[in-house]
Amino acid sequence: MLRTLSIKSLYVPALAEGEGVGTAYEYFAKRLVLARWLKNQPKPAHLLIAGLPEKYGSSLDFLLLAEELGAAVTIVDERPSALQKLQKSLVAAQKEGWLMAASPKLIPVHHLADLGEIAPEFDLCLGSEGLQRLDASDRPAYMRHVRRLASRAALFAPNGDNVAHTNISGLAGITLAEMQQLARQNAQTGYIDMPPFPPGITRSDEQREQATSGRFEAIAMWGLGFYARLEHFLLTAVRRSQSHIVYALLEGGD
Repeated sequence: MLRTLSIKSLYVPALAEGEGVGTAYEYFAKRLVLARWLKNQPKPAHLLIAGLPEKYGSSLDFLLLAEELGAAVTIVDERPSALQKLQKSLVAAQKEGWLMAASPKLIPVHHLADLGEIAPEFDLCLGSEGLQRLDASDRPAYMRHVRRLASRAALFAPNGDNVAHTNISGLAGITLAEMQQLARQNAQTGYIDMPPFPPGITRSDEQREQATSGRFEAIAMWGLGFYARLEHFLLTAVRRSQSHIVYALLEGGD
């Protein structure tokens, strides 16, 4: 159902967001999970992005997924700055020839955990780096709304068991056990996004631009893609301590 895209290809929308190869790797890792999950399911006609990332990127990978599936997109978030950042990132990606058909509907809400004003008209709900920014007491309400709004949902959050990642990223984390408790029944959960380089690496704008055309960078990113496919076969204890993301794939109502 989803095209096979390389990390080098996904580097272009990541760069449009002001991010780098770490974000491109994350997008690739999420696509591996979503491609396996969605391949035997009906194509969604209406897709909801329930909250934009707290800090890194603007979920252009989800807009790319929606474009591939031919789905209309609605995005909800309580932060005007995040919605503006998304619009700016989308314009930058379109200047590079990406996401030319993307025209998401943006809905500002008062609070991400209170989505009662949103009608349940979606086939698929996606969210990344949003759940952890809610207070622990608000997370169950958010999950209830997600289940109400869409027949299927895929949620991604920083891995709370990887202290090095959460400390350097400045993000709160959610452990897999916490994600499983929130997801409850009808859910697949796991760890992904374990790049073989330390978190917190920064590159200049010139280095980022060079990575889009350099031959060595292309070979390195091909190797990263091969490595990403092997993550699933690593010991659970290794993935628990080293992965950047925990995820939950939800089907059916609560």
